[in-house]
Amino acid sequence: MSIILFIIILAALILVHELGHFIAAKRAGVRVDEFGLGFPPRLFQKKIGETVYSINAFPIGGFVKIFGEDPNEESLRGIDSPRSLSHKKRYVQAWIISAGVVFNLLFAWLLISLGFMVGLPHSVDDTKYGARVQNPGLTITQVLPSSPAQEAGLKGGDIIVNIDSGSDSITNPGIDATQEFISTHNDINITYLRGAEAKTIALQSEEGIVDGRRAIGISMDITGILKLPIHEAFFAGLFTTSEMTYAMAIGIFDFLKNIFIGQADFQDVAGPVGIVGIVSDAGALGFIHLISLTAVISINLAIINLLPFPALDGGRLFFLLIEAIKRSPIKPEVANIANGIGFIVLIAVMVAVTFHDIAKLI
Repeated sequence: MSIILFIIILAALILVHELGHFIAAKRAGVRVDEFGLGFPPRLFQKKIGETVYSINAFPIGGFVKIFGEDPNEESLRGIDSPRSLSHKKRYVQAWIISAGVVFNLLFAWLLISLGFMVGLPHSVDDTKYGARVQNPGLTITQVLPSSPAQEAGLKGGDIIVNIDSGSDSITNPGIDATQEFISTHNDINITYLRGAEAKTIALQSEEGIVDGRRAIGISMDITGILKLPIHEAFFAGLFTTSEMTYAMAIGIFDFLKNIFIGQADFQDVAGPVGIVGIVSDAGALGFIHLISLTAVISINLAIINLLPFPALDGGRLFFLLIEAIKRSPIKPEVANIANGIGFIVLIAVMVAVTFHDIAKLI
């Protein structure tokens, strides 16, 4: 079931991304040769106007073939060359190339806004909406790798309802009380809610996780459900999407910087295998958590696609910038070779991350 959910989420995000390119190209008068759901081989196709609309066998997203996206003799000098992407003004090309990223961000905004309309987990510490949060509880926001909490099976989103050790216990604990209890007890039982299911686990606190006291390796916050009317939901969704985009961009750039200085921690990175596990965890917490996770992945895809690396949208935008500076086009052969090499490197990185995901499961 987790794999199916992952495929549905991935397909939706890729389809939204490609739909952005498709609509922008059509609006700019660029010829679009094909818009496909899924990936070949084709199961069904129908040509409407100049565009082939196809349904394909592998239901993972979709694709759009834009005339002149990969420059060749036909797109540069053929009879339809004025309608090729490579012959449009550079600002038009930039909009078409970046439209997929824009659509991913708009999709995240829509999902988060819908989440606020239905009821989204939210911190009571928020100065604007905290007082309107319903049914607050002590929620685990992060579990450190290789910590007692992770080994015991605790996950982000679990709500702690009771903690005890021998005759000592706390029901509906706060953050400070929980930290104090863990620091002064060795053998601990924690009762928590995951979705609608209550579970109890036993674990031991350890020295060295947090300076100066015993800990089990979790971060916590008091969160509940925030439900907003439509107009406020869209405003809160926009603000939350902006905050998340900024925080994720900083995190991704810090990770890339650490790669160059040899300090990158691949525990913080998840490939397809790792994301399947994350989807499984979100599914166990409920549908609204899947909505939030989809928004997070959509923002991540948008940011990664903007990186100035060949084969990514950001790489194509970088080529456009070079062309604008040198006031002449980059040779198609050079661009195509660079994109081909970039694609191979991206596949190699994906394989390495997937291998790391599998290794963590063994």
